[in-house]
Amino acid sequence: MDLKGKAAIITGSTSGIGLGIAQGFAAQGINIMLNGFGDSVEIEKERQAIENQGVKCIYNDADMTQPDEITAMVEEAMKVFGSIDIVVNNAGIQHVAPVEEFSPEKWDSIIAINMSSSFHTVRAAIPHMKRQGWGRIINIASAHGLIASPFKSAYVTAKHGVLGFTKTIALEVAEDNITCNAICPGYVLTPLVEKQIPDTAKARGISEEEVKRDVILSAQWTKKFVTVEELAGTSLFLCSEHAENITGTHISVDGGWTAG
Repeated sequence: MDLKGKAAIITGSTSGIGLGIAQGFAAQGINIMLNGFGDSVEIEKERQAIENQGVKCIYNDADMTQPDEITAMVEEAMKVFGSIDIVVNNAGIQHVAPVEEFSPEKWDSIIAINMSSSFHTVRAAIPHMKRQGWGRIINIASAHGLIASPFKSAYVTAKHGVLGFTKTIALEVAEDNITCNAICPGYVLTPLVEKQIPDTAKARGISEEEVKRDVILSAQWTKKFVTVEELAGTSLFLCSEHAENITGTHISVDGGWTAG
């Protein structure tokens, strides 16, 4: 299937995984709506770089905690592109603390951004996909959608919820030529993770290479970080004709983490 000319909304796509997926999609001729926060100059630089690949690329700064802003973002994409073919729900934040020290405000924010925003985006996009007779929904979950780690109560809860949501939506739209799947990455060497490495090395008195291998990648049997290019490729596969009967499930891209 030629994806050229189709349009994708990718939340949380101004850096990291979301940006990598946007770049991979654009290389296949897919028009892109970027969303996320960050330095406006850097965001415009990335937007222009994507547009230089010969596609339309627009940016919407919708706050993923605000349902009305999410709905408006979807409607803007429809207005600009004339269709909404692919939705990638990737927006996410993290906070680590024991449950008794976990602030209610942090809990609410993580649940809103990491889980509820997927509902609001899909709810707004589905009617357009049904009218078109085609759609692909990809929810970026996590290895933590399948297993737990201590001190990440909100994140683990949200990612487990995303997998349940994925299954439900897949069943609801199964006869509408729309699929809904999740991708469960392990650790990806995003800018956010990279910034943590020197501090962790200093705190533990070990080298940065030891932090990567023995701390961050301790659960990933390949001892390799997942790359954004791998996640972009997996996302493109789920949009292809080879994946028309793959729906309501997840693909783990985690270096064997959840197999161990």
